[in-house]
Amino acid sequence: MKNVYIAGIGAIGSMIASRLQKNCRLKVIVDAGRKKRYSEEGIYVNDEKYDFDYITPDDTEPPADLLIIAVKNRHLEQVIETVRSFVGKNTSILSLLNGIDSEQIIGSQFGMEHMLYSFIVATDSVRVKNRTNYTNVGKIVFGEKNSEITPRVTAVKTLLERSGIGVEVPCDITREIWWKFMLNVGINQTSAVLRAPYGVYQKSESARSLMRNACMEVLNIAQKKKINLTNEDIDNYFRIINGLAANGKTSMLQDVEAGRGTEVETFAGAVIRMGKELDIPTPVNEILYAMIKTIEGTYESSILFQGRNI
Repeated sequence: MKNVYIAGIGAIGSMIASRLQKNCRLKVIVDAGRKKRYSEEGIYVNDEKYDFDYITPDDTEPPADLLIIAVKNRHLEQVIETVRSFVGKNTSILSLLNGIDSEQIIGSQFGMEHMLYSFIVATDSVRVKNRTNYTNVGKIVFGEKNSEITPRVTAVKTLLERSGIGVEVPCDITREIWWKFMLNVGINQTSAVLRAPYGVYQKSESARSLMRNACMEVLNIAQKKKINLTNEDIDNYFRIINGLAANGKTSMLQDVEAGRGTEVETFAGAVIRMGKELDIPTPVNEILYAMIKTIEGTYESSILFQGRNI
């Protein structure tokens, strides 16, 4: 894996790029406006400035050996077009997006043979403007759809390990993706509503209970779909949370604090839709969906938590 391209230079993308830069021919795919801004202002990761090699869709570059997509779901359609010219016959694609369907969406455009199913977990990376800080890099969990250990799986694993990024190649990647989805539904959404960094979940039984109740609705759906999630999977994630920086924040909490659109459609929206299809109640996610949509609706008027009489 020599030519490695990454699309998305937010909290996750910049952290991963900073680790990869010394171990491959790394290029960061951006549009022209971002290329100018990032080149002028720089990107800082843990207070170290990184001058990445930025390329745009108009640049002539060889196809990527490995393409990492690390954007939010709301940007995926646009990013697919941005990266299109860099996907060749032998390009492998890692999608680090939240949710359970990004591989299918990307694969429908480029061919499923390019896709390695993947996600990142146990990172506490936070980005503010052009500065990213983290304590735990976490690990990328990935593999072939059929869990076969192919040469490209071995090559990607070697690259990530050499770059100091945690790696896991599980026996059942589909189950693991649903595990991450379940936990995102719980931790991302409740943290956004509670305005709670990880430290709140380390100390508050009430916060953990709310998160567990949201997760349980995903667990019920998964079991109906014959995906083997259990209560123990939720307990295991609480142990992961206890090892994260207390001031670390989920991506959805960062979005809410910055007044950005969230991934609530990817989380509660998907849970509600699947619940209706399978006749499984999802009251907790319905409430979280309404609350987060309400929060998003306050951005323009900037009235949320301003101490005004409303």
